[in-house]
Amino acid sequence: MTQKIAVAVIHGAGTPTENFADEIITHISKGFTKKLSINNAEKELVFEPVFWSSIFEPEQEELWKRLQDNRHLNYSRLRRFVIEFLADAVAYQPTALGNQNYDKVHSIVAASIHKLRQKAGANAPLCIISHSLGSIVASNYFYDLQYKRENMGSETVKRTSNSPIEQCETLTHFYTLGSPMALWSLRYIDFGSPITVPSPMIPKYYPNIQGEWLNFYDKDDVLAFPLKGVNDAYKKAVTKDIAVNAGGLLTSWNPLSHLYYDSDDKVIIPIVDSLVKTWKAINYK
Repeated sequence: MTQKIAVAVIHGAGTPTENFADEIITHISKGFTKKLSINNAEKELVFEPVFWSSIFEPEQEELWKRLQDNRHLNYSRLRRFVIEFLADAVAYQPTALGNQNYDKVHSIVAASIHKLRQKAGANAPLCIISHSLGSIVASNYFYDLQYKRENMGSETVKRTSNSPIEQCETLTHFYTLGSPMALWSLRYIDFGSPITVPSPMIPKYYPNIQGEWLNFYDKDDVLAFPLKGVNDAYKKAVTKDIAVNAGGLLTSWNPLSHLYYDSDDKVIIPIVDSLVKTWKAINYK
């Protein structure tokens, strides 16, 4: 019996549909199946979308309707994206009050990883694919588990068991797509500290796994930045910053490229190659 790999896909800012992860899951599954070349290879990856924006969607829709009273604004599509990004970013921030959105969002992440444990096993290697603000959510979630557990809210704690995968002990791969993490680092002294990828506990479970943190950014995406230059800690933590040209003819040259990382070959191929390498490392002795 083989050991499957657990893959959580975390969307970015805005109001995506519940099937937001379908495209990237399809691309990764096809590439993985082709390169692994074993029977039922597609079953060796277990995916779980993390649909956290459902918490903010009603308020965002109401805000957008109210702002539509002013019909003299240009760039309607781009403007709505910026509003949704800022609204999510502001609403997500932790506060001193109870029942905060920070905890609500993280509890959804915890519930999703719990589902992965049920389907892939308590010791399954964990891969996180996160886009835009989702990379901030993922980073905060795992930072709290690794270094600052007092920041974990009650709802998140309730949904987190003691299994290795849910305790961040098997975190193996972290992929950040169009991440504004460099901007978020301004909140901290000397631009903060990143999470550790792979988890320091990985050798206990899989001594042959290397793991990695790849950060994909498009130079036309005004929200995405390389991360290795943030400070020495990020330089060490991030395996590689990878420049891509996300989007098609109408989007690859402008800020809307932020929305199209999930179908770019320069994003998909490195992820597939690493997942294949990891699967072989844990299943071929």
